[in-house]
Amino acid sequence: MGKKLYNKVDKRVLKENLAESKEPRITLSFYQYAHIPNPMVFRNHMYSTLEALGVFGRIYVAKEGINGQISVAKSQFEAFKQSLDEVIFLQGIRLNIAIEDDGKSFYKLIIKVKEKIVADGLNDENFDVTDKGIHLGAEEFNALAEDPNTIIVDMRNHYESEVGHFKDAFCPDVDTFREALKIVEDELEDKKDKNIVMYCTGGIRCEKASAYYKHKGFQHVYQLNGGIIEYARQVNQKGLENKYIGKNFVFDDRLGERISEDIISKCHQCGDTCDSHTNCANDACHLLFIQCTSCAEKNKGCCSDICVKYVSLPKETQKELRMGITDSTKTYSKARISPFLENKALQEKVNKLYQDMIEKDT
Repeated sequence: MGKKLYNKVDKRVLKENLAESKEPRITLSFYQYAHIPNPMVFRNHMYSTLEALGVFGRIYVAKEGINGQISVAKSQFEAFKQSLDEVIFLQGIRLNIAIEDDGKSFYKLIIKVKEKIVADGLNDENFDVTDKGIHLGAEEFNALAEDPNTIIVDMRNHYESEVGHFKDAFCPDVDTFREALKIVEDELEDKKDKNIVMYCTGGIRCEKASAYYKHKGFQHVYQLNGGIIEYARQVNQKGLENKYIGKNFVFDDRLGERISEDIISKCHQCGDTCDSHTNCANDACHLLFIQCTSCAEKNKGCCSDICVKYVSLPKETQKELRMGITDSTKTYSKARISPFLENKALQEKVNKLYQDMIEKDT
């Protein structure tokens, strides 16, 4: 029998094991655009290698390259780096080490083959994806940010820039990178002679966007090398001015790492100053939103009254209601409203069951 290439242990067991573990772990991200002829074969090789090293996290593989956010035990970090160096196009790859890290960012290893390592909606055959913008370190970024001819562009989504962004940056109000590409292009159509300085979490979105905008005629295209994560590391290491305000949103269980002490967003429920993202405790909703500790206690970690009613129902009833309406591959909703909150028929059913339960208890 061949080696297993997928995790089959219940996630609750894995989360409990991680919570109880005292072993220090390092959270990091990496990406590399490369030509991978057979992504599935490469995916299986990566799974076998990384699973043996106890790596947790989420990695996407496509014909255009690899994109990963993972955690690895500190004791296995050198072995992990060596495993990457054994792959020609991953030799010497930059690893973006997390700024704030308790080692509890991921609890299992998932490696998926995708059409693209970042969903961008672009036809790569129409332009040269290797003709990228100029990479900037933290010092160069800070210097260019002072130039009045510079426009700083946030290539992330609204829920990311809401809790943190660079000073004076243009932050598109979008749900996806695909939307951002078009909106930024339209917004800056008459500014193609300006310095366009882009940034994102770790650099991968800007890598593609910079090539696309050069293709579209923008003359001076730059990108923050390594994204916000690498910028924060360099600022701390070199004692530079930090031009980033607030948190850096991250796509793991931490949901954010603090880059400056500024809190620039508000609780979505009461309006108090807050920048703590959470996912609705209703397993049929899981909407991503900002919630303060007071509202979390008051609303049982839920985003709405109907979700509070839902989580108040018996667990078995909740499970029955979820059957057929949720997709396990889309557990967390980063849109403005989750499918559950748009399902009026289901909400009516929840209201009735909740009312029946209250009447029965009284």
